[in-house]
Amino acid sequence: MTEVTRATDAIAAAGIPHRVIRTERARSAEESAELQGIELGALLRTIVVRRGEDDYVFVLVPGGRRFDWPKVRAHLGVKRLSLPDADEAREATGYERGAITPFGASRAWPVIVDASAMDRPVVAIGGGAHGVNLHLAPADLVSALAAEVVDVTVPEAVQGD
Repeated sequence: MTEVTRATDAIAAAGIPHRVIRTERARSAEESAELQGIELGALLRTIVVRRGEDDYVFVLVPGGRRFDWPKVRAHLGVKRLSLPDADEAREATGYERGAITPFGASRAWPVIVDASAMDRPVVAIGGGAHGVNLHLAPADLVSALAAEVVDVTVPEAVQGD
């Protein structure tokens, strides 16, 4: 049975073509991608970034890549950014850490999608609860969230490099 969340309700209400994929709770991005049957780079982690007091941005980062602070600061035109703690992130989004998604968030903060995600036929984003995932075309994701597509990540270092 598919768990219904604010995110699954929001994406369905918006009429965006998608699939809800339910898995057991993963212990890593690699495990989550494997459980969903997708490549790691198609898995988008939602990072909540604080721009200022009561001012946040969602940054969607593909698996195998990491958030690049200088690129994000330059794009947003700010000198300082920070990550909220788990309680502050829940207050800002309505979701618990590890299940945060822009879909159905308590406030519609701006969304940035890393440009590398656009090369995929399908991407996966959190569905608002652990083990609930939304699969959709990256163009539909960008359109639905009025997201900006920007190069804001770098490849994660591979052990042994």
